[in-house]
Amino acid sequence: MSQTDDSQGPGQAQAPLIEHLIELRSRLLRAVIAILVIFLGLYAFANDIYAFVAQPLMALLPEGSRMIATEVASPFLAPFKLTLVVAVFIAVPFVLHQAWAFIAPGLYDNEKALALPLLASSVALFYAGAAFAYYVVFPLLFQFFTQTGPEDVAVMTDINQYLNFVLKLFFAFGVAFEIPIATFLLILSGATTVESLSKKRPYVVLGCFVIGMLMTPPDVVSQSLLAVPMYLLYEVGLLFGRLVRRKRERDAADEEAAEE
Repeated sequence: MSQTDDSQGPGQAQAPLIEHLIELRSRLLRAVIAILVIFLGLYAFANDIYAFVAQPLMALLPEGSRMIATEVASPFLAPFKLTLVVAVFIAVPFVLHQAWAFIAPGLYDNEKALALPLLASSVALFYAGAAFAYYVVFPLLFQFFTQTGPEDVAVMTDINQYLNFVLKLFFAFGVAFEIPIATFLLILSGATTVESLSKKRPYVVLGCFVIGMLMTPPDVVSQSLLAVPMYLLYEVGLLFGRLVRRKRERDAADEEAAEE
């Protein structure tokens, strides 16, 4: 009898793991299918999407100016790559929903109540960072680039190089706008305190400019346009951390009063 129990033990232990792996595969498959469906729906507009992304630069070039393609496949690959990135960008809420559906059963009620708003805030902040890059940073940055060069130099940007440039900035600003969430989670988890982070402001300012230097082109304008919002968002994270701390203190005082 004991031998039967011993032989069934490993199989019973493996069954939940296999079920989780099957569910994970299902969730990943749904996410990939969603991205492919969006991509196929957008591909007919690939050139229009590229024209939209290139508009901040093209608006500052002399009338009649065009971009160039220095590689044979660039006229096809650049819009294709951009459309795929846009499809992933649009599908992010659905992808995160699939991730949430996979991990939610293993969370406590209080963790669920906190995790869902954080996921929604993360998506909204990433989109806000990309929008800030397109509508604020790109016009200022390209105006600086096009007006500071020698007058007899014609700006003829390669479409693939331009795409790599703007995607890097989209990603950099999207990630930078996640700073309030990261700061809030550090305070919430107890890894640090509001007072400790407040004392490190000089180092944070220096770190923001170092990150701006590493994640943007080598010019002061783009570095500052990334570093300054990063620091302001850091302060936003501290503000939310203070609010959470005060709420916890009030809850603890209420519990003590109720016990008395």
